[in-house]
Amino acid sequence: MRSRLEWRKARVVEARTIAEDVRAVTFAVEGLRAGFDPGSHTNIRVQINGDPAIRTYTVLPGPPGTLSIAVKLHPNSRGGSVFIWQLQPGDDIELTEPENRFELSWRASRYLLIAGGIGITPIYGMAKTLASRGQRLRLAYAAKSRHQMAFVDELAALLGDRLQFFAQEDGEALDLDSEFAALPPDGEAYICGPLGLLEAARQAWQKGGRSMSRLRYEVFGDNGRFAEQAFDVEVPQLGARVRVRADQSMLDVLVEAGVDMVFDCRRGECGLCAVNIVEADGMIDHRDVFFSEAERQENSRMCACVSRACGGRIVIDTGYRSDLTPAE
Repeated sequence: MRSRLEWRKARVVEARTIAEDVRAVTFAVEGLRAGFDPGSHTNIRVQINGDPAIRTYTVLPGPPGTLSIAVKLHPNSRGGSVFIWQLQPGDDIELTEPENRFELSWRASRYLLIAGGIGITPIYGMAKTLASRGQRLRLAYAAKSRHQMAFVDELAALLGDRLQFFAQEDGEALDLDSEFAALPPDGEAYICGPLGLLEAARQAWQKGGRSMSRLRYEVFGDNGRFAEQAFDVEVPQLGARVRVRADQSMLDVLVEAGVDMVFDCRRGECGLCAVNIVEADGMIDHRDVFFSEAERQENSRMCACVSRACGGRIVIDTGYRSDLTPAE
């Protein structure tokens, strides 16, 4: 079912660069409920090329009545990070009450937190919460360079030897097999980062014979193997044809066109917005972590929220008839 969003008016009270190409923005929010769990996200109304859009960001720990996010200025951004980077104190926006789809289970004897680049944003809040409650944890933080790592000093002071950095330019490599092997059987891993890291982690976790219910992950919505291109989408059973620009998601465009879609989150791991691929002119850039590698290679289904066609035309079946009732 669709997520029911509770929108709030907000004003920027602080904007600062906290790492290379990473900017933290803090908002004072009207009527914001007190407290939210680590891993929570907010939706923000943004303007992209003069058109309204919605982008989702991790919420960082902060004082009551405020909400903070940290956003990387992506070179292949669909426009969301550019909008956030242009915000200045005093600017007004609208955002939603935080909701959580990347929750801590609170059932593990030990927690392994892994962050790749800007994937530190949900992991940062988890680390602070777990440490404050005396939980056993380790944080492995990987990025291309130390300059691209946010919250370095704070995390180092908080975790000490429970934190390890892996900077690619310094020849430091994250060994997932070793990290997972060090976890007890009832330990859990929480990972946020680029698609390649997520795929490698899932393979290593399965190879170790561990329960998939104890591996939680989240992927960047705009991270894929190919640069964004515009493409056309046809939904024959609904008589719909739409154009998806490089700065839009297929899910957003279909919803705006009045196509009934089932979705709950836009971060790639839920799979609720999956559609059947009837025909495609070119390659599909699968950016989800919901389908298996075999399913992606078959190109029979794709997640509308994050995956894309690499140009050309794609014909899909949403599973709904022209009267917008579920197909039998």
